[in-house]
Amino acid sequence: MAPRWKWKGAEAKALAEPISKSVSELQRSLAETESSGTLSSCNVLLAVEPEQAELLDRCCFGRLVLSAEKIKKWIQLSFEEAFFLHYNLKCIKISLQGRCLENEVDTWLYMKSKRPNFPMFFKAYSHLRSKNWVLRSGLQYGVDFVAYRHHPSLVHSEYSVLVQSGDSDRLRVWSDIHCAVRLSGSVAKTLLTLYVNGNFKGESLNLPLCLENFTVEEQTISRWSPELSREDESTISKHVPNVSNLNTL
Repeated sequence: MAPRWKWKGAEAKALAEPISKSVSELQRSLAETESSGTLSSCNVLLAVEPEQAELLDRCCFGRLVLSAEKIKKWIQLSFEEAFFLHYNLKCIKISLQGRCLENEVDTWLYMKSKRPNFPMFFKAYSHLRSKNWVLRSGLQYGVDFVAYRHHPSLVHSEYSVLVQSGDSDRLRVWSDIHCAVRLSGSVAKTLLTLYVNGNFKGESLNLPLCLENFTVEEQTISRWSPELSREDESTISKHVPNVSNLNTL
């Protein structure tokens, strides 16, 4: 499915301002000011300068929290977003109840205690985010994430993303697959499943280094159309297969 740009000139703007460039600017800015986020339940609240809030929006990290404060802006980050900035980009610090968590392990253990499946979801999130795909919550579409080629103001999301591991019960029966594919198709998205392979049990999960032992398998799933079977072979070969690895990311 080709990108669906929202307005004329959006593609040119995206090419002129790649997400990777904005992320590099954000990384430098947050590191210079030693920005710190505060753990709050299953989110992280990050206090930043107005210019940094604009950068975070350009990179699609977090959501602005309305506040009467004018000097600082407050950004609400998901665990995946916060740990990506903290662990992968190393540009923010994390604190809990006024105490700065000195190392990445403390932050990892806290997030894992709040969400036992956090290691699997973070591996999937960082896998796509590192390829400069923009990820937002897919809750309204019944999936884990939706993936954008660039900023959501420029382009519609292309993929609805489901994350699962080898022992997951998701998409085990055809009715589940059919529902997920139909729902994705009805909102003009392709269903992308990310299979995170690795050992999700044992003490190794207590360290973020376990992420290096995980692998991610990408697979797109689309509906089979009976009409295609009535075309000649040369035409059929041009159509996207029903299940395939995603090579464009």
